[in-house]
Amino acid sequence: MPDYQTVRDSSIPIAPLTAKQKWDLAWKEIVDPFNFASVVMAAGFSQRGNQTPKYGEGDAAYGERIGAAFADFGTQNFFSAGVLANLLHQDPRYYRKGPGAGVLKRVAYSVSRVAVVRTDSGRAAFNSSGVGGMMMGIAASNLYYPAASVRGTVMAGRLYTSLLGGVIGNVMSEFWPDVQQKFFHSKR
Repeated sequence: MPDYQTVRDSSIPIAPLTAKQKWDLAWKEIVDPFNFASVVMAAGFSQRGNQTPKYGEGDAAYGERIGAAFADFGTQNFFSAGVLANLLHQDPRYYRKGPGAGVLKRVAYSVSRVAVVRTDSGRAAFNSSGVGGMMMGIAASNLYYPAASVRGTVMAGRLYTSLLGGVIGNVMSEFWPDVQQKFFHSKR
């Protein structure tokens, strides 16, 4: 699992990312094989239940779902970590709380990071780049989803799915280094 977007020790002062570094991070997230595997799996769940978008059944429909899911992921990262993070001077990285805090505090902190982000100056702020990027990516998806999937309720469902994915990603970023150290004896 990639964790190049994670700051492992947030107690150490970290320099803000340059605009180029934010764009590089957005690109890395888009093309990362782990994230592509997640896209393929999400498309599989959508295919299994013939869920939105309404592409139908069969291999061709599954391929369209993979393409749409990859485009969703890519546009959301493009807008979040690239465009809005630079315009709003927000840091798209996840800053771990770390093992010094209790498990429940770390889980609550991970969930809160969907709404709270660190600015380039180190202050906490509403995660406008993350939430706004999700919303912009979902709006852009109306260009390639079938008409039956371009409705308010469907778009709200995509926002819910994206927010849930953000929470799961944050929890994984918070605890994955601990799992690596305990089970894989990683000294990173």
